[in-house]
Amino acid sequence: MGKYAFTIIILLSVSISSYAQKYILPNEEVILSFTTKNNKRVVLAKDKANAYMIYRFGTAQKIEFEFPEKTKESWSKFTYSFYFRGGGARNEGMDLNYVHFNNKGYKYTVYDKTPETGVTITNLKTNKETEIEGKPKTRKGNLLDFRSNGLLKITE
Repeated sequence: MGKYAFTIIILLSVSISSYAQKYILPNEEVILSFTTKNNKRVVLAKDKANAYMIYRFGTAQKIEFEFPEKTKESWSKFTYSFYFRGGGARNEGMDLNYVHFNNKGYKYTVYDKTPETGVTITNLKTNKETEIEGKPKTRKGNLLDFRSNGLLKITE
């Protein structure tokens, strides 16, 4: 009986893990990822050969939103901005990094303000903002490379 129960548990875990959607494909690498305070996943990834960049959001089992299509033109859908201030006697250092994109009347801003990370979604008609905060300890990667790698247009 114990042998059969073990086999059933193994089969269930394999079928559950194959049901979960992949947030990172074998040809991709993470730029920035984190789990939100509502236990959703946010992943900003790119193809290892820089063929495309993609944003994914959803639960562990289902990608609820993916932007844009995986094409070379995807790079032009995103912009990058940052603010850096070194620390000193009178102020604390700051390093704020943002990736922006627009989709269907909303502006998405993925932010990396160590240790804070998250996404701000702004309705472009009403300017109403929705804040999706990330759990700092789940953060992997960062947005710093966009300052110098030339992959995204830098805006103010």
